[in-house]
Amino acid sequence: MTKTVVVTGANRGIGLATALELARAGFDVIGTARSEEGARELHAGAERAGTRVRTVLLDVADATSTVRAFTEIAQMTGGGPWAVVNNAGHAQPGAVEDVDDEQVRAQLEVNLVAPARIARLVLPEMRRRRSGRIVNVSSIAGRVSMPMLGWYCASKQALETVSDALRMEVAPFGVQVVLIEPGSYGTGIWERGIASLPAREHSAYRKQYAAADEVLRGAGDLPGPRPVARAVLRALTARRPQPRCLVGSGARSTALLDALAPTAVADWAKSTAVGLRSGPPRAVRALERLRRR
Repeated sequence: MTKTVVVTGANRGIGLATALELARAGFDVIGTARSEEGARELHAGAERAGTRVRTVLLDVADATSTVRAFTEIAQMTGGGPWAVVNNAGHAQPGAVEDVDDEQVRAQLEVNLVAPARIARLVLPEMRRRRSGRIVNVSSIAGRVSMPMLGWYCASKQALETVSDALRMEVAPFGVQVVLIEPGSYGTGIWERGIASLPAREHSAYRKQYAAADEVLRGAGDLPGPRPVARAVLRALTARRPQPRCLVGSGARSTALLDALAPTAVADWAKSTAVGLRSGPPRAVRALERLRRR
């Protein structure tokens, strides 16, 4: 029997790549999109790839929309999907003090509350079958905090903490939870993030926002997201999938350096990357003095 997998935010970026990868591998894919236009984009992508997906309209930030969509999905699948890939995400850039409460709530609603809400809706049927998988697409930001991305990092690190708890809670019922932690890939999420940068006229971080504009506009030069889609496929086909999967050499090296470097050195490197600092930290200067002796 063909297994059904729901992929949220499936009309672009990682979601589109994942939906097509899973469809090519023989899964019955139901991709969600917020609008009819998004659903058409997904169907067009599947047609170009020579495969087929089904679509359901879903705004993950809206509880009513989510219940309605997963009620429809339950009817389409005879009870509910075998697996869900919580991919839909939002990236809110900006210094912690510049991001207002409404933007904070929107960030947490999409990246944290929505995956938990979806898990709540699909788990009863998975538990009844004693089989199912929930794959949460996080980020290297789920492990490493960066200045000017504090609220995005907070949402992803919270998602990872909740996923860890959920993994342990549902394992006795035959349900497996997997975290996918990609590095930087060309998905469009950061280009869209330009529109949500806070007003900067009176910000203490005006120079950093100007630099962020350039970085975000260059995000289109990043590699495509198929490695992430392939990682999701492995998470759904492995008999015993890894609980966490870092995707990309950049993600692995960043996680390693952040774990091993002294905090002062890691802070300096990350602050320098966004233009907050220019000189080396005290720890680095002390090492240089020791080497000269």
